[in-house]
Parts: sequence; structure tokens; C-alpha cells
Amino acid sequence: MPKMKTKSGVKKRFSLTATGKVRRQQAGKQHGMIKRTNKQIRNLRGSTLASDADAKVIKKFMPYG
Repeated sequence: MPKMKTKSGVKKRFSLTATGKVRRQQAGKQHGMIKRTNKQIRNLRGSTLASDADAKVIKKFMPYG
């Protein structure tokens, strides 16, 4: 049987933690920083975990982790 392919958009945007949760970047930091408050910009730093419903879909697109 052929190997399953990982969605190329998913492998660029998501990664799995050691416990199998899906790590993602914060949304809303690409452009338009001038209209956001400093508190918003500060809170959007770093990465966060995807919700359980989203993680279920994302894991189907990355069959080998």
C-alpha cells in the first residue's frame, strides 16, 4: 500500500506536543498591529493549543504525527 500524504499546509502550521495535543500559533498577528492595543499584541505572543474539535480534524491531516 502507498504511504498516506500529510497535508502540506498542516505540516507548516501545526505540531504535536509530547502528549499528543496540537500546538498552533496565535491568530491575529500578521498585519494591522497599529489598531490593536499593546495588551492584545502582548497576549498574542507565543503559541497555544488548538481546541479539541479542531485538533481532531488536524490530526487526520497529519497521519504520521
